[in-house]
Amino acid sequence: MRVGLFAVGRLKAGPEKELAARYLDRFAKAGPAIGLEISRVLELAESRASSADTRKREEAAQLEKSLPDAGVLILLDERGKAVDSEAFAKMIGTFRDNGKRDLTLVIGGADGLDPQFHGKADAVICLGKMTWPHQLVRILIAEQLYRAVTILSGHPYHRA
Repeated sequence: MRVGLFAVGRLKAGPEKELAARYLDRFAKAGPAIGLEISRVLELAESRASSADTRKREEAAQLEKSLPDAGVLILLDERGKAVDSEAFAKMIGTFRDNGKRDLTLVIGGADGLDPQFHGKADAVICLGKMTWPHQLVRILIAEQLYRAVTILSGHPYHRA
């Protein structure tokens, strides 16, 4: 299964970009053995519209244009369902085992994600009840993708 990570907002060169890249590289090296590979990381510019609702709609439209056909869509949103690392790994493994070819994880912009976009998602999850800047979310989800691979493969990285 090909896994894509889409984000509204760009990571500038620096420690956040390096750390996210390190975890995605680990995922890219360990994932193929269990049928998971990174397909692409897409960064979209934030909308410049004057209202938050319009910005969210415009960003969702840009994201939708880039989604693979018939793929799984997981949104990261502070109002989503909190899942632990094992449940996240199981979710990914289940989609893979059910023959899904593409999975896309989406990180919204500063205003969040358009509510209508939520209706198109297969899952909406959060990384806790706190609000995180997209730079940190990118690191957190990259690490959780790598952790999911280690859980699914029985590697000792995850010590729950």
